[in-house]
Amino acid sequence: MTDHGRLQSVGEEIANAVSHGAGAVLAVAAIPVLIVDAVAGGGAATEVFGVVVFGVTMLLMYLASTLYHAMPGGAESGLAARRPAEAPGRRAAGRAKAVFRTLDHCAIYLLIAGTYTPFALGVFREQWGWPMVALVWALAVTGVVLKALPGNRRPIWSTALYLAMGWLVVLAAEPLFTALPTAGFVWLLAGGLAYTAGVALFVLDDRIRYAHFGWHLFVLAGTACHLVAVLGYAAG
Repeated sequence: MTDHGRLQSVGEEIANAVSHGAGAVLAVAAIPVLIVDAVAGGGAATEVFGVVVFGVTMLLMYLASTLYHAMPGGAESGLAARRPAEAPGRRAAGRAKAVFRTLDHCAIYLLIAGTYTPFALGVFREQWGWPMVALVWALAVTGVVLKALPGNRRPIWSTALYLAMGWLVVLAAEPLFTALPTAGFVWLLAGGLAYTAGVALFVLDDRIRYAHFGWHLFVLAGTACHLVAVLGYAAG
């Protein structure tokens, strides 16, 4: 099911699962590279910690999304036409998918905060570093708690909070631009723009088939840009 009510077709859910499954594979491959790069570059313990947090939250987000979209129970298939005796199994599958949907959405907050962490600890350090880490993780925890509460899962406020957290960086844009080489700043900005552009497809996925898959592609592009920025400029 999309965030706005329409059931995804089987083909859409396959595309959704495969696309973010590729992201999970990317995350698994990226984590050791991030650690080795930070250590080899002489990064401090906090900088190594920052890239680990980024890698782990990246993996959690893509894994949660893949599992959610791969689960039965929310796709337009032959389920609706099956015998009434099979309805309880269908309801159980739907409930399980709803749980993983919540985990998927909660993991987005973790990735946003996880993306801030290596820059806060590796680029800003003392002046902006820990206050920014505290702020973004407080917002992430708030988002997760609210998302998990029954009756508080409306996509409008959660999408707004995703965007607000993502662009919170503008508060520190000047010191970030000063501390990062131009290329690093461009990669960071490109990732934010990719995520933001993808939101248009995210909000239209109840009207346009495969729009959610398109959203996934923009998310992959945003993560790839931020991975380049972290590898090249956030630690070591």
